[in-house]
Amino acid sequence: MSRRVVRQSKFRHVFGQAAKADQAYEDIRVSKVTWDSSFCAVNPKFLAIIVEAGGGGSFIVLPLAKTGRVDKNYPLVTGHTAPVLDIDWCPHNDNVIASASDDTTIMVWQIPDYTPVRNITEPIITLEGHSKRVGILSWHPTARNVLLSAGGDNMIIIWNVGTGEVLLSLDDMHPDVIHSVCWNSNGSLLATTCKDKTLRIIDPRKSQVVAERFAAHEGMRPMRAVFTRQGHIFTTGFTRMSQRELGLWDPNNFEEPVALQEMDTSNGVLLPFYDPDSSIVYLCGKGDSSIRYFEITDEPPFVHYLNTFSSKEPQRGMGFMPKRGLDVSKCEIARFYKLHERKCEPIIMTVPRKSDLFQDDLYPDTPGPEPALEADEWLSGQDAEPVLISLRDGYVPPKHRELRVTKRNILDARPPSGPRRSQSASDASLSQQHTLETLLEEIKALRERVQAQEQRITALENMLCELVDGTD
Repeated sequence: MSRRVVRQSKFRHVFGQAAKADQAYEDIRVSKVTWDSSFCAVNPKFLAIIVEAGGGGSFIVLPLAKTGRVDKNYPLVTGHTAPVLDIDWCPHNDNVIASASDDTTIMVWQIPDYTPVRNITEPIITLEGHSKRVGILSWHPTARNVLLSAGGDNMIIIWNVGTGEVLLSLDDMHPDVIHSVCWNSNGSLLATTCKDKTLRIIDPRKSQVVAERFAAHEGMRPMRAVFTRQGHIFTTGFTRMSQRELGLWDPNNFEEPVALQEMDTSNGVLLPFYDPDSSIVYLCGKGDSSIRYFEITDEPPFVHYLNTFSSKEPQRGMGFMPKRGLDVSKCEIARFYKLHERKCEPIIMTVPRKSDLFQDDLYPDTPGPEPALEADEWLSGQDAEPVLISLRDGYVPPKHRELRVTKRNILDARPPSGPRRSQSASDASLSQQHTLETLLEEIKALRERVQAQEQRITALENMLCELVDGTD
């Protein structure tokens, strides 16, 4: 008589639980735009949600602690002239968020730690380079101020947000609409999926497709792909019969999948959220009312089903908290922010443990907020793994850090030296240069004065908020 051996795993009993009603965020008019992005981005300080906006595109940013009913006049982040399609927090600055829109632009915003009294309408910088809607954003995991965008023009552009310049433009790699883009752990490679049903691994700095696989999933509906800790690619897609399917691939051998599993029949695209620390992937389908999660290991069948969190209400979108924002004292290994039609509800994934001590095996060192490289270093060919931090004593977000944008001065580019000019021409040139330097000095002084006035206005707004709170 053979006895079935149960696979040993510390994550076998992970369970999901919705937060109590008073911990949800109520009365938020979540966007109804038809687009397969998560509509929600979260970090240890803020929750951002794309919302309905009459004429233009907006999203709301709430401090994590501001639970309960949200005032209908709560300030929004507005600036786009068409609906916002994707938002993404900078991994190296918890006060900086990027937004992509149907209006073909990307805007990068500085969110203050205090609650503003009016809408935030001025981005730090607007990035213009796409000719059609921009639907995908992804910050580089290790290089400072490097942001990737992908648009309906089938282009991927990699920006240096610190200067507003295009670092790289990948415009001839995808013949059709790009469905998803994902960096690997050190940001040296990209995994992309496209409407032409091809999964590609791209080295962006060489503008080269390193490997590709046609019809990783045979269905016509959108695919998604993420890199795993082991360097494999985890994909979700559809079979020819419109059944949802998940796959695991080795980029060094794209001929056969490492694993391929059929799931169920549904129209919703499965959004994968991967946690490299635990090697668990969570699958959230738009329109589903469940989150399924799997552990990826080196043992067959490689993708092991763990459990399903089910609820009554379907999800309109989902936010995924970075590891440094979790409560380690409660053995919390993941936290989602589920979007309903009019609210956002936290869902907490926990490993049951009896001890209250810090669990080293659940919380290995995880990527922190410090970048490992500057943008120029990464562009020149350097790679570096993320700078890790320990969660043993919990994580305290750093104080507000301002993103400074330094646009390159086109006047710094000296004209090519021509034939020798006369003395008078040389004198005139020196005089012009002196005048130009004087003007630049005056502009700099004016800019400093404007910044000082802005700080004074901010201080007065804070005082006004305190007075209003005091009268309440």
